[in-house]
Amino acid sequence: MANHKATKKDVRQSAKRRERNRYYGKTTRNAIRELRKGTEVAAKEEQLPLVASQIDKLAKRGIIHKNKAANLKSKLAKHINSLKAAAQA
Repeated sequence: MANHKATKKDVRQSAKRRERNRYYGKTTRNAIRELRKGTEVAAKEEQLPLVASQIDKLAKRGIIHKNKAANLKSKLAKHINSLKAAAQA
């Protein structure tokens, strides 16, 4: 570890940011997992905008890449649409 005052502060700040980013990432991953399991289509449709918002926030903060965020949202929407189609058929 460096001995400069500014470097010590930077280490503290980056540790705090890393913990915060891990929390946001894990929370979003859990929300995605919850959305994928189960078969209640109406509840999933209500949940999708909230999860999509969480994913967008991760991309905005730079925790995940914007293309990964788009891919995740697309896959979730596709999953819900397939469940709707199966329920109607």
